[in-house]
Amino acid sequence: MDYAVVRTGGLQFRVSEGDLIRVPRMKSEVGEAIEMSDVLALSVGGDVKVGTPVVESALVRAEVIAHGKGKKVIVFKKKRRKDYRVKKGHRQGFTEIRITGITS
Repeated sequence: MDYAVVRTGGLQFRVSEGDLIRVPRMKSEVGEAIEMSDVLALSVGGDVKVGTPVVESALVRAEVIAHGKGKKVIVFKKKRRKDYRVKKGHRQGFTEIRITGITS
């Protein structure tokens, strides 16, 4: 099974063709085709190539499926005996993409 390790949004993802993954929010429209050239490792037909830091001429193509927000994370701060309490919520934005092709 062919796969690639790509870096996007400061995170690394192991992807194969047809995978549906959630990456940090991208500035791309829904339905737009994108190309990721930050390929850190690539496996094609059992042959593994590891980049230093990226694999030259390797490319991962994907299609933007949707944008959204993740589950709410509660951030609660408190200092005892000081009557200090702060409660905040945060929802991280994401982009859902489908991997359409891996080329070496």
